[in-house]
Amino acid sequence: MILIKLGGSVITDKAAYRTFRKETVARLAEEIKRSGEEVLIVHGAGSFGHVVSKEYGIQKGYSRPEQIPAAARVICDCCELSSMVVEELLAAGIPAATVPIAAAFVADNGKLIADNDEPIRRLADLGIIPVMYGDVITDRSMGFSIVSGDQIMEMLCRMYSPSRVVFVSDIDGLYTADPKTDPSAELIREVTKDTLARIRTSSSVDDVTGGVEAKMEAMLRMTSEDRDCVLINGNVPGRLYSLLKGHDVICTSAKGGIQ
Repeated sequence: MILIKLGGSVITDKAAYRTFRKETVARLAEEIKRSGEEVLIVHGAGSFGHVVSKEYGIQKGYSRPEQIPAAARVICDCCELSSMVVEELLAAGIPAATVPIAAAFVADNGKLIADNDEPIRRLADLGIIPVMYGDVITDRSMGFSIVSGDQIMEMLCRMYSPSRVVFVSDIDGLYTADPKTDPSAELIREVTKDTLARIRTSSSVDDVTGGVEAKMEAMLRMTSEDRDCVLINGNVPGRLYSLLKGHDVICTSAKGGIQ
């Protein structure tokens, strides 16, 4: 089984509030279906989640009453986005169903507490693919917090031990700098714990969008001796399909574990 995250930068226009990229998602759904692979799917929130969350500081937890309608708005928007993603999966012949993370789990100080996975497992056992996504979630310490799609991916790695983990983004992989603004940025083709150690002592790698180092570490946490974690560009037609069929594609591949 392959665990796939469709990034918010691919399925939405992150610069425009609540803008869904229907044609792109339809194509990616068709590529997944055509591959014939067994998959689990997570997606990001993109412009459906980040805009209002940032404006009201939802990720910092509850601190003032005006955050409540904002948090409710984010929950509603993310649910709507997931419904649109699932519609495209269903149209491609993939039996999928949205599972709001807040309906199944809670968090504590921003950390996802996965203490009851029975609903998800039973759905998957029936042959229905549970589709989860980053969202606002009730938090034992903070009132509410935001659980990211990446946190959900790590949880599913522990639950299902997939054969491969795939992140579908809007760039070809991890770079030494932001490739959208720096023409000298170089693609990092392979990530291991040794690569991470070199990055930590290097001054040649820019810290962009959360940091190359943080992304490497997150990818490595989802790897093992026999499972890799790959970051690919979902805006290139056919690339996801080719990867799922075992072909070599332009990407960043993390492998070997982090310990």
